[in-house]
Amino acid sequence: MLLCNNIVRTDAPAGYRPLYPKLFTEVKPSGSLSSKKVFIFDMDGTIYLGSAVFEKAVRFIKRLRSDGRKVVFFTNNSSHSGEFYLKKLDLMGFSPDRDEIMTSGDVTIDFLKKNREGRRVYLLGNSELRSDFEKAGIDLSCTDPSEADIVVSAFDTELDYGRLTFACRAIDLGAEFLSTHPDFRCPTEDGFIPDSGAICAAITAATGARPVFFGKPYEQTVLFIGERTGAERGDICIFGDRLYTDIAFGKKHGITSVLVMTGETTEDDLKNVGDAQKPDIVFEDMGRAEEDVFVD
Repeated sequence: MLLCNNIVRTDAPAGYRPLYPKLFTEVKPSGSLSSKKVFIFDMDGTIYLGSAVFEKAVRFIKRLRSDGRKVVFFTNNSSHSGEFYLKKLDLMGFSPDRDEIMTSGDVTIDFLKKNREGRRVYLLGNSELRSDFEKAGIDLSCTDPSEADIVVSAFDTELDYGRLTFACRAIDLGAEFLSTHPDFRCPTEDGFIPDSGAICAAITAATGARPVFFGKPYEQTVLFIGERTGAERGDICIFGDRLYTDIAFGKKHGITSVLVMTGETTEDDLKNVGDAQKPDIVFEDMGRAEEDVFVD
């Protein structure tokens, strides 16, 4: 492994156990990956893990671009802005364009601008996400729970009890409850940390209200990606490490789903998965994916 600017270059994250191909080889879909025009990549756990970048993913993605395929980096992680991911992916060697990067925060902002114009929003989100909302012209000026038309809960690593209480009171007073994404856990090199879904669960426990989610695997996200890429769903595939977001996204919307065993999903998870979250293809890592797309 090479360490460069705190980025570890590897293809085997700490604690990673290889997939047993004979036990978990999935039947491939009727359309080969070689025919796909748009390749969506989840980020953390799929092309990198924390600061550990998977070199096979870097090589594969560069080869896709050189072959004329469209690449999309989509993360449900709304704790950072698109600009943050642009810098991070560039440092890791992926050389992204800004329009290749999309987040659940972007999808939520797009929905609010198109469907909730002029509504006052109380945001449970990091300063980066708050800045993105303000730049988009979304009114975040609520100073009392009674003033909020909408509460948007995100992956807020700056969350404190006062802000959580404000959100719960606003919802109790009738504010609409939205959330950028449903993920309960965020993987890191040191283990998982509570994610957006965990924060929403606390709000639901206190108020009885359940949020409308964005991000993967929801319809608003596939519409957003379709608008940005101009691609039909049959021409798209998605690579990810989570069954209930990445793979469910593909299964729900007619997009070929590819699970890579470098993040959250374990072999036991695959043994027990239902049809709604069953991946079309399972790969140990991106090296195998490159072989499948670029058939000699």
